[in-house]
Amino acid sequence: MGVQIPPPLPKPLSEARGSWKAKEIMGEQVSIEKSKWIQVRDYFYDVRTEMKRVTWPSKQEIYGTTVMVLITTFLFGFYFWVCDQAFYAGISRVLRYFLHRG
Repeated sequence: MGVQIPPPLPKPLSEARGSWKAKEIMGEQVSIEKSKWIQVRDYFYDVRTEMKRVTWPSKQEIYGTTVMVLITTFLFGFYFWVCDQAFYAGISRVLRYFLHRG
């Protein structure tokens, strides 16, 4: 096999301006842009196809999960409020004990 030397990089468009090479480079860029548009079109086509396969929840399932999220949120909020009050009271007592002792 041996070592293969890769082909040289193309010259920047500014160096190739005014020659037949500039047209070739511009043609490659246009074809790349076309392929990007085709890729975008294919992407949206695939998304549309997949969205048709999705099983959407019923209104009853949405209502049930929404109620559960709200109840859980309020329960956690209440729990953290109780913890906050307990820590506040405990730290306040410790600070009063050491600050007024001096």
